[in-house]
Amino acid sequence: MPFKTIDLCAGIGGIRRGFEMTGYFENVLASEIDQFACMTYEHLYHEDAHHDLTTEEFKSLVEQTDYDILLAGFPCQSFSKAGLELGFADKTKGTIFYHIAEIIQRTRPRAIFLENVDNLVRHDKGNTFRVIIDILECELDYKVIGVTYGIDKTPLYQGKDFIRNSKFFGIPQNRPRTYIMAFDRKRYGSDALNNIENYLPDGNDLELYEDLNELLELGADPQHYMSEGYLETLIRHRAREHGKGNGFGYKVVNAPGIEHPVANTIMATGGSGKERNLVYDPQEGIAGMVIPTKKTALNDQGIRVMTPREWGKLQGFINYAFMENGVDTFSFPEGITNCQKYKQFGNSVTIPVIETMAEYMTNCFRMLGDLPNG
Repeated sequence: MPFKTIDLCAGIGGIRRGFEMTGYFENVLASEIDQFACMTYEHLYHEDAHHDLTTEEFKSLVEQTDYDILLAGFPCQSFSKAGLELGFADKTKGTIFYHIAEIIQRTRPRAIFLENVDNLVRHDKGNTFRVIIDILECELDYKVIGVTYGIDKTPLYQGKDFIRNSKFFGIPQNRPRTYIMAFDRKRYGSDALNNIENYLPDGNDLELYEDLNELLELGADPQHYMSEGYLETLIRHRAREHGKGNGFGYKVVNAPGIEHPVANTIMATGGSGKERNLVYDPQEGIAGMVIPTKKTALNDQGIRVMTPREWGKLQGFINYAFMENGVDTFSFPEGITNCQKYKQFGNSVTIPVIETMAEYMTNCFRMLGDLPNG
């Protein structure tokens, strides 16, 4: 494996795993501050990721680490509008991106790969994304895929060119996300970088599932069915919102009559990520069943939330990224609750998308002479 990666804001290692699956990348350092995510990370990769990337201790550790690619699924945060001419430290201080930019500045990786919510390109009327591009391109001197330059030598780009949707990468989940890939211009030179394709892949040929129906595991445990009272609350809420002309409310994603259903985005917070992904899964004996953890009996419409396993399949962790000799080896460590499982999957990435991005990066390295052709 010729390229070494560091995995920042690592979560449970979805970005790292997508890169590893190409066979060209090996991770050497990780950073994550959520203790439960760190438990799962160590369980899956046998590495301690519990480091805070904002500390000088960790930044010094990165400086002492031989690595090639910086990976990060960083959070979306506002940047100060003050001092926009004073450099990235002033513009972004206090944000996670500031610390990532400082690590890039101090260690000059060959390439970087960043992931964020799709709203990043629109956040703060586009100011947040503009600052990120300006820092990477103009201050750190990295070639960002999707950016060109105008006559006045200012970066030009379209926000949509950085957004890719999981549903076009073999997974039935409508999950648009922002992806940023960049290469060190000081290392490779502008001429060489101008020869690589300036457009991130927008899909792949993977067909893990024909649609959501093939992914769902019907006949779920009763604990996943909604109580009658809660379902009635959701029905009333949707009726109120529709009465106002809004499209908000719960959705049964595999309702009868939907041809080739696709899940909505699953979310780290659970909440609407579950309510916008309800499943029709009628079973005998479910209606009226009393579950101690629910205030009212189970509903009689056969409606449930997705299971953690189904969320894991929607992100490619289960039934894809940890297959060994045809056997799925993915598991959580003991003590991880269902609530944490939902959070960890919802906060992660769709691994087939990342794998495709990593394959694109290896093709760029071939063009740049870091890998042999063929």
